[in-house]
Amino acid sequence: MSNNRLSAFLKLSKRDLKYDAPASIVVFLVALPLCLGIAMASGAPLFAGLLTGVIGGFVVASISKSPLSVSGPAAGLTVIVLGAIEKLGAYETFLLAVVIAGVVQLILGIVKAGMIGNYFPSSVILGMLAAIGITIILKQLPLAFGMLESHAFEMDNGGGIAAFTDILVSSINYGALLICVLSILVLIFWPSIKGLNKIPAPLIVVGIGIGLGTAFQGTSMALLNDHFVNIPIVSSFQEFTGLFVFPDFTQIGNKEVWIVAFTIAIIASLETLLSIEAVDKIDPFKRNSPTNRELIAQGVGNMTAGLLGGIPLTSVIVRSSANANAGGRTRQSAMLHGAWLLVALLAVPSLINLIPLSCLAAILLHTGFKLAKPALFKSMYVKGLDQFIPFLITITAIVFTDLLMGVGVGILVATFYILKNNMKNAFQLDHEGENTAVITLAQEVSFLNKVPIQQALYALPKEIQTIKINGSQSTFIDKDVIEVIKDFEKNALSKGRDIELTDIAYKN
Repeated sequence: MSNNRLSAFLKLSKRDLKYDAPASIVVFLVALPLCLGIAMASGAPLFAGLLTGVIGGFVVASISKSPLSVSGPAAGLTVIVLGAIEKLGAYETFLLAVVIAGVVQLILGIVKAGMIGNYFPSSVILGMLAAIGITIILKQLPLAFGMLESHAFEMDNGGGIAAFTDILVSSINYGALLICVLSILVLIFWPSIKGLNKIPAPLIVVGIGIGLGTAFQGTSMALLNDHFVNIPIVSSFQEFTGLFVFPDFTQIGNKEVWIVAFTIAIIASLETLLSIEAVDKIDPFKRNSPTNRELIAQGVGNMTAGLLGGIPLTSVIVRSSANANAGGRTRQSAMLHGAWLLVALLAVPSLINLIPLSCLAAILLHTGFKLAKPALFKSMYVKGLDQFIPFLITITAIVFTDLLMGVGVGILVATFYILKNNMKNAFQLDHEGENTAVITLAQEVSFLNKVPIQQALYALPKEIQTIKINGSQSTFIDKDVIEVIKDFEKNALSKGRDIELTDIAYKN
């Protein structure tokens, strides 16, 4: 492919480069700690997080037609990835599921399923994101306290609560805890400091973590080697290629692999579509991203990630909004951010390994809080119980079971309320004087409305001698409902009542 054709395919623009290049640096500074933190929370190699960030920049942005969207490892998938790696046993088997998930997304894009997000109740989607936030918080608390996995909740033989408390307190690394607390304060208050807030808060957090982690060495608050990021340092191209892990295609017949793959595909697609919708709203040029093309791009990206040893990716609102706020204009900024991640991985791995895990935990705790902030619970409650209950049940089911089961339970509960509201809104009953009742049918009248209509008709007082049933506003009336009305008409006429039917016929 010639340079001109490549430029046309990617829609590269020298005119916009002066805006996209600075924005790409901001996005890179936001993405670097997130790539590491999300990989850590997912139970995957930290290298895999950076690799996925690079793929999100190079591969996805090259195919996508979204001007501002930035893809990479997503906090919304950490629960799935962590559970899947444990369930499937081998990381190579998990990578096969990621490849299949990418294929599923590619097919969804080809068959134009970009509107799939509209078919999931918003209460369930918001509940899913809130539950993921809560799970992230619970998973990161031990790292926030500097408690290593080997002894985070270790118990002696006996001793009861007192022994447990002693072990818990002695396991805390106060240096790591201080770094985490300061990092959280920076993440909360730094964006509101005028003049300084142009520097991304996660970058400040990483700087504080490296500085304090180095300063604490040789003191009582010193961090151990296991308290720091640990990505491989390579000295040759051969060592670099040795870092890649490849999927185990011999597990293609494993049923669990396919379950994980479809779970990743659906959740990653939903998160991407939600992110794309949000990014388009903050785009200063008000451009619309083609959702089907985005699913194709995400599918190719996840196939690539799975084939090379990465973790699943989605379009991520945190990075995308940073891109928009930094003045990014086109996909060039997303592609360049991938290049900066690759440079950091190859050129400064020793510097990256100075980052304490507790400051990454702080970034994830802050991310989890934003996903499950109290204001969200309040807004869902204000919307009514038909929104709040499915939202709350989805959260509870995910936290106590798993994401797929929780979403399924949430959809069932939400569907119950949808059907309940549909049954209530099947018709409107009015009175004209003391002796006349008017029943106006809704636009859509299904078989689910049969019982409420039947009960309303036969519950009319004997004093009502004239009954008008109006179906002129309906575009569809189920045959079962028409039969109920016709049966009532015969019954009413036999008792001397007057029945007036308007447009009561099967409509399709």
